[in-house]
Amino acid sequence: MEQASSFIAAYDDPILITGACGFIGTRLVEHLLKLGFRNLRCFIRPSSDTSGLDELVGRRRSGISVEVVKGNLLSVEDCRTATQGVRVIYHLAAGRGEKSFPDAYMNSVVTTRNLLEATDSHRCIRRFVNVSSFAVYSNRQKPSGRLLDETCPVEPHPESRGEAYCFAKVKQDEIVNDYAKRLGIPCVFVRPGYVYGPGKSAISGRVGIKPFGVFLHLGGSNTVPFTYVENCASAIALAGLKSGVDGEIFNVVDDDLPTSRRFLRLYKRNVKSIPSVYVPHFLSYAMCYLWQKYASWSQEQLPPVFNCGRWHANWKKTRYSNAKLKNLLGWSMQVPTEEGLKRYFEACAAGQEYA
Repeated sequence: MEQASSFIAAYDDPILITGACGFIGTRLVEHLLKLGFRNLRCFIRPSSDTSGLDELVGRRRSGISVEVVKGNLLSVEDCRTATQGVRVIYHLAAGRGEKSFPDAYMNSVVTTRNLLEATDSHRCIRRFVNVSSFAVYSNRQKPSGRLLDETCPVEPHPESRGEAYCFAKVKQDEIVNDYAKRLGIPCVFVRPGYVYGPGKSAISGRVGIKPFGVFLHLGGSNTVPFTYVENCASAIALAGLKSGVDGEIFNVVDDDLPTSRRFLRLYKRNVKSIPSVYVPHFLSYAMCYLWQKYASWSQEQLPPVFNCGRWHANWKKTRYSNAKLKNLLGWSMQVPTEEGLKRYFEACAAGQEYA
């Protein structure tokens, strides 16, 4: 167990986790309990599936409090109730499934603003952890094959990517930065790559897409920025607890990352054989360029869902690093990549699903 002296919170301090029923959220709750924290407040939507969280709560030992608070982050009053007295906030809740820009903005940006306002009103916070995403990176201003790390530029015009999630995450980061500067709220940004594991059967869009019934393999020899869900949760936990890292950004990717080609080959071998067509990089870029041009010419009668910005972000050849995560937080993988992929493929085989 980590020494309490290296943390900014005591083991009995109240800790809030929003999105605690989510894919990462339940693992984060479990990891905080393993670290010895005994006073967790889990904020969830009233409609959330609580089975995973209920199991954790049912296993809790004497002296451990796991409070489940149901509410809506669009409600200012619910935010005030949730943040009352807390020392660390892990903000995972976000609009992930929304395809419209207004819905994504409402459920990622407005909710975050409400949470920050409530946090400031109590004036007891020691750290606000904003869980962001690799989706915010532009990846345009680098030659092919160069390293993407925490110093790389964020998408300056996220609306042009045609991805509501990217737009909302960029704007969410901006509002957290603004509140940190204006009100002095201590914050840390965590940007996971593609989080995978049992319970999430979709193949990452960085590997390929299935727009017309056939899987188009677009990644080729690109490295895929995977992070196994338990590894990601442990990184997020440390980002909220370690002293001396206020204002920092941490990218979360695992060691020994597979290439897109290797991942797809393993998927076909261990889950099921799916029809796929490899699209070389020059051709995928040309397709995105032409799609973008036609969308503009037609005044978006054809939505610009494929464009040069999305190509650079997802399919440009890129390397990734977790050095900062290891050096400043002392993070190490809980589950090796080989074991993580094995568990993921076994779960996928049981469900027989792919994106």
